[in-house]
Amino acid sequence: MLEDHAKVMTLLQVAGEVVGRKKLQKILYILQKLDYPFQEKYQFHFYGPYSEELTLKIEELCNLQFVNEVREKKGGYHQYRYQLTHEGEDFLKNYQIEMPNIDAFIEDLNGESSRFLELVSTIFYFDHLSEEEVIEKVKIVKQKQNYQEEEIRSGLDYVQRLKGQRMNEVL
Repeated sequence: MLEDHAKVMTLLQVAGEVVGRKKLQKILYILQKLDYPFQEKYQFHFYGPYSEELTLKIEELCNLQFVNEVREKKGGYHQYRYQLTHEGEDFLKNYQIEMPNIDAFIEDLNGESSRFLELVSTIFYFDHLSEEEVIEKVKIVKQKQNYQEEEIRSGLDYVQRLKGQRMNEVL
């Protein structure tokens, strides 16, 4: 159990900071789809793949003071920032989490917008379908986000780049 918590903490340690609950959910989901050993179960939700397990883990880590969650008022909504605390850093020293080459993926994903990661994670969620079917699914399930054709194409290209990069590292 604590090893799964330590994996999430490792993600935050590498990222330095993740701004947004949705972004954290999407980063972990995409890493899981790239065969990194995250165990959280996901189901499709309003903003794409969502894990109640991850939400509970983050809450537990905050309660243990291993992760700092800062809530900021941003216009008409609240935004959350997540960082590993000093206590979290000390706790992680007890674990040897093996996730080779994950740093570059975390930094890359964390540099993207939540909107784009929502699209990318949705594409990954439907990756068992043909490209044309994925495009149609995105247009249906993400109708309110109003993704344009070039955004969807960019998301598809990004997914292929990530998969290719991961495949090269595994070989």
